[in-house]
Amino acid sequence: MAERPVDSSPTRHGRTSAREAIAAVTEEFHEHDPAERVTTGEGPLDWAGYAESRARAAARTGEEESVVYGLGTIGEVTCVVLSFEFGYLGGSLGRRTGDRVVGAHRLARAHGFPLVSLVATGGSRMQEGMVALTQLQRVAKESVLLRDAGVAQVAVVRDPTTGGGWATLGAGADVILALPGAQVAFAGSRVRPAGADPAAYTAEGQYEAGQVDAVVSPDALRETLTHWVLALSRAHSFRPAPVPDALSDAEPPATGWEAVRRARDPERPRADAYLDAYFTYRVELSGDRCGGGRDPGTRCGLGLRGGLAYAYVAQCGTATLPAGYRTAARTIRLADRLGIPVLTLVDTPGAANGADAERAGQGAAIADAFAAVAAARVPVTTLVVGEGGSGGALALTSPDNTWVTADSYYSVIAPELAAAILKRGPADVEATADQLKIRPQDLVELGIARGIVRRRNPPVD
Repeated sequence: MAERPVDSSPTRHGRTSAREAIAAVTEEFHEHDPAERVTTGEGPLDWAGYAESRARAAARTGEEESVVYGLGTIGEVTCVVLSFEFGYLGGSLGRRTGDRVVGAHRLARAHGFPLVSLVATGGSRMQEGMVALTQLQRVAKESVLLRDAGVAQVAVVRDPTTGGGWATLGAGADVILALPGAQVAFAGSRVRPAGADPAAYTAEGQYEAGQVDAVVSPDALRETLTHWVLALSRAHSFRPAPVPDALSDAEPPATGWEAVRRARDPERPRADAYLDAYFTYRVELSGDRCGGGRDPGTRCGLGLRGGLAYAYVAQCGTATLPAGYRTAARTIRLADRLGIPVLTLVDTPGAANGADAERAGQGAAIADAFAAVAAARVPVTTLVVGEGGSGGALALTSPDNTWVTADSYYSVIAPELAAAILKRGPADVEATADQLKIRPQDLVELGIARGIVRRRNPPVD
């Protein structure tokens, strides 16, 4: 490993250089020496003028290739940091670039350090033709091996991140953070269809489409990235997430309909309050990564509690969208791969059942959530904090470690809908709620829940 000073001079086009990007997020950085010889020929295609182009790029940027990598300290976590130099032939990927990207992945895998990629690239290097393009296959293979080894991958997509760099290092990462206003797309600016909506090719557009977890300002990037690598690398207990304390002093309801009214009370504590009380801090995963967008009524991410990391999936009282279930499944699978226990908070009247939800594949999304919970090797803890509406709630519920609050209910179907299906009138809804056995104490008696949680520390007058 060789330490090299960071050049703080700005790039010619005002974009952040590779080393500026590294300096912005690390406390210290030790570059890995790739021990490669600088080639002087015209490359695998014998492209006329290629050697001169590389020489000019090297003179302009001070770099020998379009990527720099090594060991960097982010917060208190040692990471492998890979950074692109856009000033070197547009941050393009060639054969030697591929060697360095592969080297970064192997270094992360050898030490078990998170891989943080600071991406700014225009795609594959045309002067090397298919030799350059096939580097994407090498990157994809190393990413899979890193994933199989249980090592986290975080991408910070800078301006621009297009082509194969976005389609591998960027979009293939576990967590994707984007800088405001950055071009983020598979299609570069010169190859897009005429009349295409320019907003679709931005960091903000990708966030709204569910492809990026957060758009983070440069001033907040170091802190945000520090929180992420801490949560992804902090020691895990491999024991179930502790059950949260109740946030209200409610006693178990006398009737099923009273349970429903309490759970629907707008003043009842909601998921955000439970998450804030539970975690020291938390970071959020957002978006389903398949174009379905985001569900503002579903919170997913990782947090620290008592120095240990836990993943969370929380419904916030609204009908859950397909994007919510897919984001939840993505979170649970990431946690399972990294060995992080999962906490789910159930609170939904049910899965969204409108035409838009059906067109977006609601059934498949719910099935994916059921599968993620069923396949999880890490323990999953569930607390029902409000409404437990049918399969839309059950999809995110632990089959063997579920608890309930006194102001919650869980039902195969809403009492009103049950009465309608049974051809009963509105006057029969309350009696139907009792028949369904949906009170917290009923759920414990039926073996659906392990117990009713109470408020451990009541408020002081």
